[in-house]
Amino acid sequence: MEKRVMTDGKRRKALAAAAALLSGALTLTACGGGDEGGSADAKGGDKGSKSQTDVDEAAAKDASDARIKISPENGADNTGINSDVKVTVSGGKLTGVTMTSVATGAEVPGTLAADGKSWKPDGQLERSTKYKVTAEAEDGKGREATENSSFTTVSPDNSFIGNFTPEDGSTVGVGMPVSIKFDKEITNKAEVEAAIEVNSSSGQEVVGHWFNSQRLDFRPKDYWKAGSTVTMKLGLDGVEGAPGVEGVQEKTVSFNVGRSQVSTVDVKSKKMTVERDGKTLRTIPISAGSKENPTYNGQMVISEKFKETRMDGATVGFTDDDGKGEYDIKDVPHAMRLSTSGTFIHGNYWGADSVFGNANTSHGCVGLNDVKGAGDKNQDGAWFYENSLLGDVVVVKNSPDKTIQPDNGLNGWNMDWNEWVAGSAL
Repeated sequence: MEKRVMTDGKRRKALAAAAALLSGALTLTACGGGDEGGSADAKGGDKGSKSQTDVDEAAAKDASDARIKISPENGADNTGINSDVKVTVSGGKLTGVTMTSVATGAEVPGTLAADGKSWKPDGQLERSTKYKVTAEAEDGKGREATENSSFTTVSPDNSFIGNFTPEDGSTVGVGMPVSIKFDKEITNKAEVEAAIEVNSSSGQEVVGHWFNSQRLDFRPKDYWKAGSTVTMKLGLDGVEGAPGVEGVQEKTVSFNVGRSQVSTVDVKSKKMTVERDGKTLRTIPISAGSKENPTYNGQMVISEKFKETRMDGATVGFTDDDGKGEYDIKDVPHAMRLSTSGTFIHGNYWGADSVFGNANTSHGCVGLNDVKGAGDKNQDGAWFYENSLLGDVVVVKNSPDKTIQPDNGLNGWNMDWNEWVAGSAL
């Protein structure tokens, strides 16, 4: 085999060629086929960076000075349904705000402040609902800004409400307490009670009393003053009633106290004396509970009125051997509730006229002479019904039964004042 020997000249030419090829490969890799050399490309890169910087600076100079803030923040959950939602702007004015339910697309009405600086919903939001807010604004130079946010309101499982009586704007008797029943058990009683204010125009001291973890009543030491106005402020929105459970109510309600009417039922004499503003208005013969089923003693407040209602003994424990009610009267006239357990004062058309004022024959209610159909206004039952307000007091005395429990109906007046005050969490 022939052995070839590379001379120094050939070696130098080969190295030069390899270097040229390598240089071309590096040029292709680095420049991607550019027409100019590496130094020109570097200058081109500097030129591109400066251009982007110029663009960014120009955009910044053209950006709106309006800064929109949407509360709550995007993605928030357990948002309150009363006052948590608000849109504000600095450095400009709001030009439009749209709030919608994500699920239904229903738009939530809202009000833009006169100065254009804020917006809020007009009413209470729904619980367990996801909402979206889009807000637009512009600054003094007409430059626009837009902001979006979505959030979810508190769920029923994580919130509580209080159902209260009496109704806003109603006129009631002097015995009507403010009674609130919460839909969840309250463990932070002091915090909840402190968020509720009840005041009377009469200046009477009003104190709350917890009957249990879900019922809170308010009353003064003595009956409300006739002609006074009572105002309750529920500031429960955001108040923690129990761990992980917050209130959602923010409202003020007022009711008027009418004339003072207190009627006294004397079971022994079988008569009821109706006093209005301290004067006897009428004396009515009655028939109270029998010896076997006596009527409770005590101060009882009329909590409901029905021109006619059904009374079935089976619903209050009066049953025959067959399990059916000892009585089932489908059209009891002029019935007014005195207790949760079923004590009423009502018209009675099935008893003889001679019963009233002479015999106690009922299952515990107080009966007044009346007619079937509740159509005769001259009957004692009709007269008392028409002349009574929710919140009027009916006092029963001289019955062989015990005094009614204060929490059986709206009957906290049967509790000593010191004991009542001791039931406050404050």
